[in-house]
Amino acid sequence: MPKPIDQIPQIRSATALYRVMSWVTGVFLLLLVIEMVLKYSPTHVELFAGGSGGLLYFAQVVPLPTCEWWSLFVPGGQGCEIQSLGDGFNISLAILIVHGWIYVVYLVACFRLWSLLRWPFGRLIAMALGGVVPFLSFFVEHRMHRVALDDVARLEAQRAARADAAPTPQEA
Repeated sequence: MPKPIDQIPQIRSATALYRVMSWVTGVFLLLLVIEMVLKYSPTHVELFAGGSGGLLYFAQVVPLPTCEWWSLFVPGGQGCEIQSLGDGFNISLAILIVHGWIYVVYLVACFRLWSLLRWPFGRLIAMALGGVVPFLSFFVEHRMHRVALDDVARLEAQRAARADAAPTPQEA
């Protein structure tokens, strides 16, 4: 397995991918939180595009007859199912699905950076949590990006010192 000092270009690209995916994941997580608040708060609406409501509109979400009054305020609803009255493209559902797949790519980016730099396991856990705790991805990204750049600078200095210490063909 190659050492980090021999993989500086890969580490730089992994750092860039991690940074981009961290921001994209964080933005979609915030959109998901907004969507969940709209759906499960007393407003009970979902965002739709097209359909009978026009280009962009909110449609009511109603409980099925088997629901208790309090179950609409609990995500998952304790067995209560809700139904959206909108037609057209359900943007709220799309945000949910897209965030899920973006989070998978984000985890791959986290693992790649973590494994290339051979960081402790706790850093991988902190990075992974950044995609599920609102706003955390922005703070974790800032910290991990700075640590990764410091590690790359350290590796480049070590590589330069190693190159200076190596005998040239004329000396051998």
